Amino acid sequence: MRKLPRLLIALPLVLAACSSPSGSGGSGAEPVTLRLGYFPNVTHATAIVGVENVIFQDKLGSSATLQTQTFNAGGDVVEAIFNGGLDASYVGPNPAINAWAQSEGTAIKIVSGATSGGAFLVVSPDITSPDQLAGKTLSSPQLGNTQDVALRAWLKDQGYATDLEGGGDVSVTPLANADILTAFTSGNLDGAWVPEPWATRMVEEGGGHILVDERDLWPEGRFVTTHLIVATEFLNAHPDVVKHLLEGQVAANQFVNDNPDEAQQVVATAIGELTGSELDAAILAASWGNLEFTNDPIASSLTESATHAEEVGLLDPVDLDGIYDLSLLNEVLSAEGMEEIPQP
Repeated sequence: MRKLPRLLIALPLVLAACSSPSGSGGSGAEPVTLRLGYFPNVTHATAIVGVENVIFQDKLGSSATLQTQTFNAGGDVVEAIFNGGLDASYVGPNPAINAWAQSEGTAIKIVSGATSGGAFLVVSPDITSPDQLAGKTLSSPQLGNTQDVALRAWLKDQGYATDLEGGGDVSVTPLANADILTAFTSGNLDGAWVPEPWATRMVEEGGGHILVDERDLWPEGRFVTTHLIVATEFLNAHPDVVKHLLEGQVAANQFVNDNPDEAQQVVATAIGELTGSELDAAILAASWGNLEFTNDPIASSLTESATHAEEVGLLDPVDLDGIYDLSLLNEVLSAEGMEEIPQP
């Protein structure tokens, strides 16, 4: 990784983290602590439902105690894994790519998908065409995160140059999602590429409109927004615990898809408690319709995201062979009579 020294900590810390597997109970059948990360976003509905409805802990049973932590951006997740403070997390594709590249393919494995879709470029009402973006200021949730890469790659396709310091033909200034909404609503930001529910909130609360629906940029409108990664050291030390977590992932996704109204209520309450800002039911419902909750990590879109990151100067060329390990997920899917997902 050449361009992201401030987002990702140095490789020696990765090696230090790998020297001592996490867990309070050692190996074998003794209980361990599984430290799981996720975001207070609608795109992480599977994780939220899995935690709030105690699905994850029920599936883990006596094999592990679940300990959770929420994050606002993928770079922070990667840093936590590298520091040895996190065992698994729901996260977007580009932070997973960054973790893989920074650790030379040793730090993490992608073990399941979770969500597709739900990312948009929302802009102020006076901007109706990409041609009007020259000299404007746009934002993303974090430098090098999934939406940041998507925004910069799309701007490049439109003929605009950007740089990592906010210069270029269009200024890209990363901000936390809540700060993006505040800046946009106050007129200090021309637009942003954000995940749900922030895109819908920018439309409903900030008076913006959608200039780009990211689904339009991908084959069949499917691309990975959220997937589940596990620290390789933890996966190797506790495959049984990871399998139970994946049982929870599949069950939580099933609940989300079978009970959308109830799942939305769970997600709304949790996001309100986690962020201190209650999410309007109508906004949540609108956001929900833009998402597909799937166990498929849609690997082809990850490869394309890596290419995009390389093209905009956020990533050196990286070999992603081996980043996926879907073997435990497929064991769970097979046991449930569900279609297995081919190993990429």
